[in-house]
Amino acid sequence: MAVEKEILLTKEGLKKLEDELEHLTSVKREEVAERIKQAIAFGDISENSEYEDAKNEQAFIEGRIASLEKTLKNARLMEEGDVRTDIVSLGSKVTLKDLKSNREVTVTVVSTVESRIRDGKISDESPVGKAIIGKKVGEEVEVEAPAGIIKYKIINVEK
Repeated sequence: MAVEKEILLTKEGLKKLEDELEHLTSVKREEVAERIKQAIAFGDISENSEYEDAKNEQAFIEGRIASLEKTLKNARLMEEGDVRTDIVSLGSKVTLKDLKSNREVTVTVVSTVESRIRDGKISDESPVGKAIIGKKVGEEVEVEAPAGIIKYKIINVEK
């Protein structure tokens, strides 16, 4: 049996996952069960698209619940000592300078389950995340992207 990988989460990330699990188990399950019940009341379920849709949604919800439960089972809340300011690590807020365009971008390195590029949260397993983990301020990194190699300089690292 494979050992599950520990997943480090921020307080915010842990709460978000716990809230989603709570919503799915207490609200969405009930809603879908009611939709299935109503669809069955229509009679012949062999040609009932409402029934099929509800069953598909139920399968999706149950899959997501199982995924969240597995993630939370293997989760560990990041502690103060987990985030360093001398090198880029999980939880670090990092300012990068694109050496070609001179544009700066600030990202926070988080676990895959918390990543959300729109919010500036990148996964430690993403190309940029992998390139900057373990690096220090002033170091330059190369990231292989679909558009080619991008070179960044690490300008700042903070908690």
